Amino acid sequence: MKIIASRDNATFKALRAQRDDDRALLDGPHLLAAYLDKVGLPLRVIVSESGQGHGEVAALLARCAGAEAFCLRDALFRELAATEAPVGILAEIAVPRNDATAPGGSCVLLDAVQDAGNVGTILRTAAAAGVRDVVLGAGCAGAWTPKVLRAGQGAHFDLAIRERVDLAAFVAGYAGTSIATVARDGESIYALDLAGPVAWIFGNEGAGVSEKSALAARRRATIPLAAGCESLNVAAAAAICLFEERRQKLATMTRT
Repeated sequence: MKIIASRDNATFKALRAQRDDDRALLDGPHLLAAYLDKVGLPLRVIVSESGQGHGEVAALLARCAGAEAFCLRDALFRELAATEAPVGILAEIAVPRNDATAPGGSCVLLDAVQDAGNVGTILRTAAAAGVRDVVLGAGCAGAWTPKVLRAGQGAHFDLAIRERVDLAAFVAGYAGTSIATVARDGESIYALDLAGPVAWIFGNEGAGVSEKSALAARRRATIPLAAGCESLNVAAAAAICLFEERRQKLATMTRT
């Protein structure tokens, strides 16, 4: 294993530089284990000097045999880690590329969802609900940034993620039912037939779904809220909608 002890090291400088569209850093054992289980070897694995003595880190290093490996002094490692108390292992991966054409099954479209925690939580919810395709329009937090990766908890590796997509154009090519989620004046999600493929459009934390995206959708839907409540957090709204769709699909399967 190569040891890096200086900030002037070219590899350290490259790792510390802002991530580009092709590479991402996984921070911590959970994300790396999920990547190994679902994708394969990372491009590089980086451990801290103190992290080498951590049993979970050692086990992951053994699983990464064949990948380029580096050991960083603890102070240098902390500069790369996205968490305040890193366990001591990072991995550099290639960001997967997915076709921007509309899928045949259900999908989630995010319209300028800016909060990294919300984006990551929605990715995790989509994976849990069995929706594989997630499309991010302009203005969204980057799907492969450290905070989104941490909130996604490994869901990224179960999904086909597309970024910086023209949502209106995407919806125009989608064969299923496209639904813009709105705070009011839409159909109740519980009155919709969600048995077929659905493209759910979830909007910005403050402004909601843009008018352009809403006009492109075939329907508008609202979650019925208790009197006096105006709206839900976008990640909570996404969970309600996606699991209502899943409930209906499971009920249909049971009947058949």
